[in-house]
Amino acid sequence: MALLEVEDLRVAYGKIEAVKGISFRVEAGEVVTLIGTNGAGKTTTLRTLSGLLKPVTGKITFDGQVLNGVGAHKIVAMGLAHSPEGRRIFPRLSIEENLQLGAFLRRDGDAITKDIQRAYELFPILGERRKQAAGTLSGGEQQMLAMGRALMSQPKLLMLDEPSMGLSPIMMQKIMTTIRELKAQGTTILLVEQNASAALSLADHGHVMEIGKISLSGTGQELLHDESVRKAYLGED
Repeated sequence: MALLEVEDLRVAYGKIEAVKGISFRVEAGEVVTLIGTNGAGKTTTLRTLSGLLKPVTGKITFDGQVLNGVGAHKIVAMGLAHSPEGRRIFPRLSIEENLQLGAFLRRDGDAITKDIQRAYELFPILGERRKQAAGTLSGGEQQMLAMGRALMSQPKLLMLDEPSMGLSPIMMQKIMTTIRELKAQGTTILLVEQNASAALSLADHGHVMEIGKISLSGTGQELLHDESVRKAYLGED
């Protein structure tokens, strides 16, 4: 059984249907990516999986349990963490305080300290500045903090929404390298990413979303070499 199973998911904002009956699955240990243009329904899909939006119809099963109707805080406790688009860190709190907030549902003090250490190993720059206010970090450093904070809940599945958005090429490379490291450590990841080439090259499976539907699915490598994908998303003629 897949770790995450999405069946015929439909999500609407009022009368406007943003997600129109999509189905996909994520197996434990995989990186699965959703690619597509703005407005394709990718962020809406992640927000629905994490309990922030209610689906009109469809079924979401995570780790053997149906998520429909479960509150967002309970979904985090079940092991589904969401690093949202736009980072959403707490700018006035220090880096360390932001990371501690990621573990707000946990009661295992020693293990929390270890996981904060792990975040600093993944992102050394955060460790060097741990007492600094998060709002003073660059965009790329804030993205690292958002990912580190999501990992603090010890997720079975980590959802990353546009982790490279607005970053310099060097920072984007760092974020992608970190995702690769997390994959090597066995973290299961559902990745929404505008940089289709970077996302597909590290994904086991990918799905192309167009106006609320999945138009194409395949392994990361298959989609990377698919002519229609290359033209539409990789900027090649």
